[in-house]
Amino acid sequence: MKYHQIQPPPHLQDYVRYYWALESNGAPDEQVHFVTIADGSPGIIFQQSGGASFQEGKKLASVFLYGQSTAHTRIVSPATFSTIGVYFYPHALKSVFGIDSSALTDDCLDLDLLLNGERLMERLENTPDVEAKAGILSECIWEQICRHDHSLQAATRHALKRIIQSQGNVSMKDLRQELQISERTLERRFQEGIGLSPVLFGRICRFQASLNQLRARSYDKLSDIAFEQEYADQSHFIRNFKEFTGLTPFQFRRSMQETVENFPVLIHS
Repeated sequence: MKYHQIQPPPHLQDYVRYYWALESNGAPDEQVHFVTIADGSPGIIFQQSGGASFQEGKKLASVFLYGQSTAHTRIVSPATFSTIGVYFYPHALKSVFGIDSSALTDDCLDLDLLLNGERLMERLENTPDVEAKAGILSECIWEQICRHDHSLQAATRHALKRIIQSQGNVSMKDLRQELQISERTLERRFQEGIGLSPVLFGRICRFQASLNQLRARSYDKLSDIAFEQEYADQSHFIRNFKEFTGLTPFQFRRSMQETVENFPVLIHS
């Protein structure tokens, strides 16, 4: 598989982490099994292939917007495809598209339907160059920002920053005291702006920190990761890891090929 990453233009850098492109030229009768992993961010995927892709048995649109994930899922794709994706920051569903982020948690929708006649799929299909595709997506995203631009409320923005900076290990009680708001208010605002509760978002941030440590092989034994990421013990870490990937850390390293971060290919059942 051929992977390429593209940085967003400066005016989108508060919304888009990066664009990514992936191409594969497998046999016509073969399939590729991708596993989605909770990473705290929504995104867009556009795929051209000789057949349809399915997520847990549900046929996916050629260009779709997806929300936050709380668990692992599997996407089955034809082995020959050309894909471009947008990796957003956590707040993008609200700040870019003006929708309640929780409405798309663990779900996706046909982006052409949301854009109501802008024919994004057709424009992308008729543009062979990856950089030009990224340019079309940038135009579309900027148009949506200009229409909506629902900036996060200050409390949500502060909570998001603190949780990310602490890699999920900030005390929710301390956070509420800093913000001088109730648990219910923080939960409601975070769900609307990010799509998850602050506690669950924090757990995903901590999981991602442990996954990064596993990827870098910066440990001698799994208990080192558990200790550094402030899990109660190694068993707690493994349970959390399996919740978000479907595999133990050992199985993940043995069974996954992660060409695209947080979107690995299952190479061994």
